[in-house]
Amino acid sequence: MKTSATRILTTHVGSMPRPESIRALLRARLGGQTVAESDLSARVAEAVTDAVRRQAQVGIDVVSDGEMSKASFLAYADERLTGFVTPDSDVPASNAGGSWARRIDTRREWRAFREYYEDYLPRAMPPSALPTVCRGPIAYKGQQLLERDLATFKAALEGVSVQDAFVPAIAPAMVGRGQNQYYKTEEEYVVAIAEALRTEYRAIVDAGFILQIDDPGLGETWDMMIPAPALEDYRRMQARNLEALNHALSGIPEDRVRYHLCWGSWQGPHVHDLGLRDIVDLVLRVKAQAYSIEAATPRHSYEWRVWEDVKLPDGKVLIPGVIAHTTAVVEHPETIAERIMNFARLVGRERVIAGADCGFAQGALYQRQHPSVMWAKFAALVQGARLASERLWRT
Repeated sequence: MKTSATRILTTHVGSMPRPESIRALLRARLGGQTVAESDLSARVAEAVTDAVRRQAQVGIDVVSDGEMSKASFLAYADERLTGFVTPDSDVPASNAGGSWARRIDTRREWRAFREYYEDYLPRAMPPSALPTVCRGPIAYKGQQLLERDLATFKAALEGVSVQDAFVPAIAPAMVGRGQNQYYKTEEEYVVAIAEALRTEYRAIVDAGFILQIDDPGLGETWDMMIPAPALEDYRRMQARNLEALNHALSGIPEDRVRYHLCWGSWQGPHVHDLGLRDIVDLVLRVKAQAYSIEAATPRHSYEWRVWEDVKLPDGKVLIPGVIAHTTAVVEHPETIAERIMNFARLVGRERVIAGADCGFAQGALYQRQHPSVMWAKFAALVQGARLASERLWRT
């Protein structure tokens, strides 16, 4: 993994708004129409090529494929794992479906601001399909889809000058939450998912990419537990989940892995978020070299101070979010530089890569910010990193 040896490098979290050419095909598929896979693949390849080229042009150092082929952050795993099926219509929906009143009641945050979320959620996070349930043994079956994604990304990178490239993959505990109807215990269930996902993790690294583990569940599951659990009980549950993740990462060099943590992608008050200080020691248990952590949103922007008291282990790297996905306001480069320097003073300039809080699209159909806003934020990120570099490497 490239680090900031001579200047502050820049990156982001992965997901980018998909072009209308892809969104139209996926809307048609969801509407029951037949969509030619060859047509969708061709449009994805075109979109990945454009996304890589534009990231390089704006100055992003460590780029992604924009996750162009993934219909959603969570649902893509359904296509790649056996054991999950769409339930019959008489099976109660989980928190990923059902009426809006039912969905809002699944989070303490959404309950507390019911009127806001009754207006916001149907526009920003509409359910697209019934959630799947696990009714059989889990194994990996997505080799062909994965190989196509990796080949498309490799082709898009040809002739493009960037420092590195990463591919996001979901954490085991984020797959099929609350949907186990086959395994005797939740521990067996998560371990089975982890064992299956090892195939995806290893293939990404073997293809020469940095593996990014996406795990917002470490932070945001806290808000989904009603009533609120004791913090120690919650930490024990998450420690078990991270043990499963580390099992899935076994044999993969840590310097090929980065771990992403946020508190959910939606735009809202977030007053029920767990603090980073409550889980930072768990984060540092993950067998990764770099930790991508939300840090620009107003609710968590103070948490750079956690690193005043918590020592970042030797050889590890922080990727703090210094631009936010939750607002269309484009951060000033001076603000970004100041945020970068706060982290650099605490952990060392070589151990900071400037990043974003979360992805700028929630799957293929719903964008968190307009693409023009995202590109302006990326440009500001690059400018802010240059300002910070000038000051941090000033002789």
